[in-house]
Amino acid sequence: MAILRLGWAGNKAQPGTETMTNDRTVTDEMLRTAKTIAVVGMSDKTWRASHNIGRYLAQNGYRVIPVNPALKEVLGLKCYPDLDAAQSAIREETGAAIDLVDVFRASEYVPAIVDDVIRLGIPYLWLQDDVIHEEAVARARAAGVKCVQNDCIFREHAARPELHSRG
Repeated sequence: MAILRLGWAGNKAQPGTETMTNDRTVTDEMLRTAKTIAVVGMSDKTWRASHNIGRYLAQNGYRVIPVNPALKEVLGLKCYPDLDAAQSAIREETGAAIDLVDVFRASEYVPAIVDDVIRLGIPYLWLQDDVIHEEAVARARAAGVKCVQNDCIFREHAARPELHSRG
C-alpha cells in the first residue's frame, strides 16, 4: 500500500511522493528530547532554508552543530567537515553527543549519512522536506534509529508553542 506525503499547503497529497508515514509520537519525542542537533548541509547563505532553520533551532534552545566540509563557520558556530569530526568535538568539549542529525542534502547522499548515524550511535535522524530515501530510512530504523523523513523540523517545532525558547 502506498502512502502519499501530506504537503504543507492545505495538507494536500502530492502525487509521486509515496513514502512511509512519520509517527507523530516519534516527532514529538525527537523535538522534546534532543538537545544537540547536527545540521548536515547547513549553509552560510542567508536565503537558504538550512541557514534559517539552523538559526531558528539555536534560538529555541538547541545546540546546533553545522556540518559542511566547504565552510569553517556558520552563524558564528564552528562548522565541521563530517559527522565524525562533529561527534568527536562535541564529546571532547562536553562529554555529551549529537542527539539528532537534521539533513539538508539531496536524497542520494542519505545512505552514507545513515551509515554514519548508525556507526556513531546517534539516536535520531530527520530528513527535511523532499529528502526521501526509503531503503536507507528502513535500514536506520532496523538499527534502532528513530527517523522522520520528508518533513520540516522548523514547521513541526513551530507548531508546538510549548517548546519555543526552551533553552
